[in-house]
Amino acid sequence: MTEIRLTNTKSRRKEAFEPIDPGNVRLYVCGPTVYDRAHLGNGRPVVVFDVLFRLLRHVYGERHVTYVRNFTDVDDKINAAALARKDAGDPRSLEALIRERTDETIRWYHEDMDALGALRPTHEPRATEWIGAMIAMIEDLMAKGHAYEREGHVLFRVRSYRDYGALSGRSVDDMIAGARVEVAPFKEDPMDFVLWKPSDDELPGWDSPWGRGRPGWHIECSAMADGLLMKDLPENKRSFDIHAGGIDLQFPHHENEIAQSRCAHPEGGFAKVWMHNEMLLVDGRKMSKSLGNFFTVRDLLDQGWPGEVIRMVYLGTHYGKPMDWTAEKAEQAKATLEGWFNLTDGLEAEEISGERYLDELCDDLNTAGAIAALHRLASESTAGRLKAGMRLLGLPDAEHVNWWRREIVTLFGTASSGSTPLYTVEIVPLLQRWQDLRLAKRYGEADALKRALENVGLRVTNGKRGPTAEVPAGFDVSLLEGLL
Repeated sequence: MTEIRLTNTKSRRKEAFEPIDPGNVRLYVCGPTVYDRAHLGNGRPVVVFDVLFRLLRHVYGERHVTYVRNFTDVDDKINAAALARKDAGDPRSLEALIRERTDETIRWYHEDMDALGALRPTHEPRATEWIGAMIAMIEDLMAKGHAYEREGHVLFRVRSYRDYGALSGRSVDDMIAGARVEVAPFKEDPMDFVLWKPSDDELPGWDSPWGRGRPGWHIECSAMADGLLMKDLPENKRSFDIHAGGIDLQFPHHENEIAQSRCAHPEGGFAKVWMHNEMLLVDGRKMSKSLGNFFTVRDLLDQGWPGEVIRMVYLGTHYGKPMDWTAEKAEQAKATLEGWFNLTDGLEAEEISGERYLDELCDDLNTAGAIAALHRLASESTAGRLKAGMRLLGLPDAEHVNWWRREIVTLFGTASSGSTPLYTVEIVPLLQRWQDLRLAKRYGEADALKRALENVGLRVTNGKRGPTAEVPAGFDVSLLEGLL
């Protein structure tokens, strides 16, 4: 079987991936907090680990991979967004406003990630559907001495887990000295973190042994990963294969997940492999609203960047390195895809066997290397093999994309990309008329004709090949009636 090698954040080295159960390879990726549109940085782990999902399905079989990515739909930012609507005069209950906001944001997220070519995970649990499992896990941690209640809060006792800090490579004392931690008088230790917190009458809450309240962020992923990936396993085998997310989640979120999960199930290993993608930059700088370089995925889609172009830019940099979004990279990606679509349009994809791009993906998900291998296939005009590689990277078939299709019409013939219909009979007489008017120095009439052609969607120029019209995909030829 094909060997996959992945860099494990926990061991800090590249390791051969050996699934716990090849018949059910299990992957968990931390999903979004659903209070607003996904920004460009949020899209990177979705695309990166979508490629991992596709690779695992290719190697182990589609029915043998379980992928979980959650939605955090209980959070102070969500509450704030709903309260803002209520303060603006919306008469509905806060519960109704929160549900509307989270449903709306999840729909946006699906639309945007679908546009990037990401497959839907096997399971997409909402945190609010797992409150009972969270309460049960917290009760268990308290019974084992790893958590305690103070003033309606339940906190995890960090120093009760001796390996705390192993993932991020820091000791508890170093973290206290170098990190901002929430100082509260009810904490036994500054690093102890919240598992449950009280809710007043205005905020969403659930009944619990500690009063009406809501869960802390970290316990959510532990409960959902356990319930969907490990529930039926015996205690000594309570582990799954890969836990992934952005590097910004390594500490404290993933560190806290490990601590509470390992303490709840001390004989299990929780996640065997940890993977983290690096951060995203825009034009070499950290994305920030104050710098004016903050973009959501929807912003770029609305600006006219196709989702597969955005995906191609993401994949052009190895996930373990910071990725820089620039318009130049996007233009290059668009030009590359246009060429690949032109080569593969209408052709069958070949079976994947012994391909260089597969070797690159198996070598720590080297998407940049895989793209380089696809460039070589394109240069060799091996279109069937190229199309198979594009599919493995999650790039669409040419037949399902229209933006790249165009026709160049001149007085002497046409040059079409893909299966764009030819418009020679309709357009050549108009180009001939435009040229005749210019040669007769009837420039006003010539300019009027050019404007009329451009107003219906053609791009008209005069170059080495003489008068030329670029025809967009899906052009309605009936718009030319009456122009001659």
